[in-house]
Amino acid sequence: MLSLKKLLGFIALALLMVGCGGEEVEPVTGGVVSSIDQSGNGEVGERPFAGESITILTRDGVQIVEPLVRRAAEFQTLTGAEVKIETTPFDQLYDQMWADLSAQKNDYQAYVFAPQWLVDYTIPGYLLDLTDLAMNDEALAWSDIAPFFRDFSATYEGRVYTIPLDGDFQLVYYRADLLAEAGLTPPTTWQEYIEMAAIFHNQDLNGDGEADYGSCIAKTENGQSYWMFWSIVAPYLQSQGTRQGTFFSPQTMAPLVNNEAFAAALTIYKETNQYGADNELALDVADTRSLFVAGRCALSIDWGDIGTLSIGPESQIKGKLGTTMLPGSNQVLERATGELVRCEPAVCPYALGGINHAPFAAFGGWAGGISNFATAEEQALAYAFLSYMSQPEQANEDVTIGITGYNPYRISQFSDYRLWLEAGMERATAERYLSAIGVSLNNPNMALDLRIPQNNRYQQEVLDSVLAQFLADELTVEETMTQIYTGWELITEEIGREEQLAAYRASLGYTE
Repeated sequence: MLSLKKLLGFIALALLMVGCGGEEVEPVTGGVVSSIDQSGNGEVGERPFAGESITILTRDGVQIVEPLVRRAAEFQTLTGAEVKIETTPFDQLYDQMWADLSAQKNDYQAYVFAPQWLVDYTIPGYLLDLTDLAMNDEALAWSDIAPFFRDFSATYEGRVYTIPLDGDFQLVYYRADLLAEAGLTPPTTWQEYIEMAAIFHNQDLNGDGEADYGSCIAKTENGQSYWMFWSIVAPYLQSQGTRQGTFFSPQTMAPLVNNEAFAAALTIYKETNQYGADNELALDVADTRSLFVAGRCALSIDWGDIGTLSIGPESQIKGKLGTTMLPGSNQVLERATGELVRCEPAVCPYALGGINHAPFAAFGGWAGGISNFATAEEQALAYAFLSYMSQPEQANEDVTIGITGYNPYRISQFSDYRLWLEAGMERATAERYLSAIGVSLNNPNMALDLRIPQNNRYQQEVLDSVLAQFLADELTVEETMTQIYTGWELITEEIGREEQLAAYRASLGYTE
């Protein structure tokens, strides 16, 4: 494994990147870089990674990839290193990573991937421990990364294994202008969401003479639908705080998917079909984002991307965007009986106005990790690049650009409105957007995404496929719940119930 001293010598570059463009930066102790003109003009000094190269694997598509490719070109100018970005479909990313790391192939030296999978790659020792590096990297400004993303996206059992590049949280977006004209306020329950979608459905929302949609939700079976559904079901299942969890009983590891609360959420989820596009079951998030930004949707569930896409050159809703914490429920699951009960103070201690909210930290934000099987020089280069990507100088710009798919994850990005105003976001839009993210992050009943070994099998292979059958009217509510329950139990028994229960409890910080 690469020593801290040697790697910090290699990444002296990371401490240089905080200078202003066009100014010559003073050398850093270690002598790796003599001087760099960050504007790209004039003479460039010694470049610490000249002639070296690494390959990073991530998902396909423009979002997530675009900033990696753009910053890689900058990084090559500054350092002489070639950083190649290879992509694969999202539903194949986990398997391709596993194939490379488990066989120690070293086809890829770093990965930008879902932090949910961290447990699968850290337990066998496949990822480089970055704890000392991150803590000693002044340019990275580790303490500026919001605690949730430091602790969830980057850390497992107290050790840092990834560098956050993005912050993900599910939110509801709405057309603030439409609600204002109708005298409505943003939905606080999922039933209100349905009622509001019905009001605006089939109206012309963007003035082009065509009927538009009350709700736009990505529902295609490719690893997205289950996150949208879990945003609906979470407040029905969890009311006692984050440590209670939403996926399994933390006492027995029994799935929480066969009860009145789950059935109620399934019913709402399917009902949203009535207020979406005719082909909504075939739409992914790129499609629903395009529809919303074109002014064709009154409501949507999504990560932070719509906020920045709303100020892009193609947007028809600039200045019209509203953002709110995910709606909740005035009824929640009584786990002992499997029944829905009223959200009374003893049952819902964190309720707001009698409504239980459980904002869902879906996915957790893209993050970069480094192979433990890369050479010391490759690890040094990979860390320097990931640090460069995440440093405020680069990150504070990238999170304001809709095409990047990167959402705010640094404290400074939430507190400094200038970033957003300079990017073209109106003050009222920025306030609604950042406030919704902040309220969600600070909610004591925040729902964590699943982070246990082989979580992709539970979510992508079972949950996503069964939900697709349910939405297509191939399964009843009862059959859907039974198939999810049975599928999850089979996986748990195969891997080991005690091991999975211990991992689930650890992911929640649960103590009896």
